[in-house]
Amino acid sequence: MSDTSTDRRPVVTPSRVVAALCLIAPFVAMLWVGSYAKVEPTFIGIPFFYWYQMAWVPISAVLTTTAYILVRREQRARKGGGSA
Repeated sequence: MSDTSTDRRPVVTPSRVVAALCLIAPFVAMLWVGSYAKVEPTFIGIPFFYWYQMAWVPISAVLTTTAYILVRREQRARKGGGSA
C-alpha cells in the first residue's frame, strides 16, 4: 500500500473542468440577454425570446446530468473504483 500523503491526485482534473463548464453554460446563456432579446426567428409562432429560454430547460437538464455523472465517476475512481 502506498502512503496517502505521497499519492495525492490533483483537485482540478479534466472531468471537473468539463463538469464546471456544463454547469456554467446555462447561466451564461441566460444572463447574456442581448443575444436572444429579439422576435425573429419565430418557431411555430413563438418569438425567439421565449422559445430560446424554453429550449434551455432540457439542455440544462442534460448538462447537469452530464456534470453529475462526471463528478460521480471521478469520486468512485478516487475511492479505488469500488462499487457500492
